[in-house]
Amino acid sequence: MTLIQSRQNVDEVASRPANDNQTPDPTDLSGVDLVSSSDDEVAALVRRTERLALAVIIVMAIFLILAPVIFIALMYGI
Repeated sequence: MTLIQSRQNVDEVASRPANDNQTPDPTDLSGVDLVSSSDDEVAALVRRTERLALAVIIVMAIFLILAPVIFIALMYGI
């Protein structure tokens, strides 16, 4: 391959648009597409998320309190 042939290839590659300039594929899904635009459904989703977060925090707090107690009991054979 000569220098001229490789230079033409570089120019061809440089003239192509980047991926973000192309039209999106209709099969591409976004997380925003899954959320309904209805205010009632969004509010219900937020309530469920808050309840789940509270449950996770409560379980973590219980574990952080009980884990050292169980460890100490096992260490001393109580």
